[in-house]
Amino acid sequence: MKLIDIPRVSQITKAEFVANYFKPQKPVVIERFIEDWPAYTKWNLEYIKTVAGDKTVPLYDDRPVSHKDGFNEPHAKMKMADYIDLLKKEPTKFRIFLWNIFKEVPALQKDYTFPDFGLKLLKGLPMLFFGGKDSYTFMHYDIDLANIFHFHFEGRKEIILFDQSQNKHLYKVPHSLITHESIDFSNPDYEKWPALKNAVGYKTYLEHGEVLYMPEGYWHYMKYITPGFSMSLRAMARKPKNLVKAAYNILIMRYYDNGMRKLYGQKWIDGKNEKAIRRTNTYMDSAIK
Repeated sequence: MKLIDIPRVSQITKAEFVANYFKPQKPVVIERFIEDWPAYTKWNLEYIKTVAGDKTVPLYDDRPVSHKDGFNEPHAKMKMADYIDLLKKEPTKFRIFLWNIFKEVPALQKDYTFPDFGLKLLKGLPMLFFGGKDSYTFMHYDIDLANIFHFHFEGRKEIILFDQSQNKHLYKVPHSLITHESIDFSNPDYEKWPALKNAVGYKTYLEHGEVLYMPEGYWHYMKYITPGFSMSLRAMARKPKNLVKAAYNILIMRYYDNGMRKLYGQKWIDGKNEKAIRRTNTYMDSAIK
């Protein structure tokens, strides 16, 4: 893969962000944007354990997608205090994905403010993400193709991004938001996944207090190098084609996929994975010719 380092800035104004990154739809890491937030100094795993340890949280891992799983259905549940103890004790594949902790612990809302990036952020959808050492997400993009601001707290996190123009190289699974789940984007096997050699994307590592802007519909793979967590804020897609695609994903695609899982079982999942390989390799072969 041809991965370019995501540009980094120490600080940025709204005008600079809109002109240099939002309008051209390019990612950026802002290194010192939230140092005035109480969360910057307060938020770590031990603090979250103190304020939310009694909450039951949904957990996900990297097991292959099964027809028995509902859309974004968790693989397990655990008390937050027990989960944080697990993170600190040993590597674990369990992650917390899309957890709106602020509904359950409203006091945390006082620790941050909604920044003015020139976009209208959706104030009802701040989400937290937690992971243990070496846990990761499949390469995916969000169902609503939103503009995403990813604020990282504690630990170190590897990020790989691609825009939607790279779909033809990524072994995208049809009727879904993921690439083929067997691909290790940290160390891809190019003999098994040869089309990836043609993919052009971005890479960076996030540290405490840094903010990553991911433009509309960007594919993202995230791997926790050490235990940690992040918060995402989002703004709706602005491009008309992305709004249409988001509406299709939310109103049609996910229900169609769930219906086919119920109707055909694992054959539907296996067939989609096979089609992802066949389509991508066919495109690669035609491009070579």
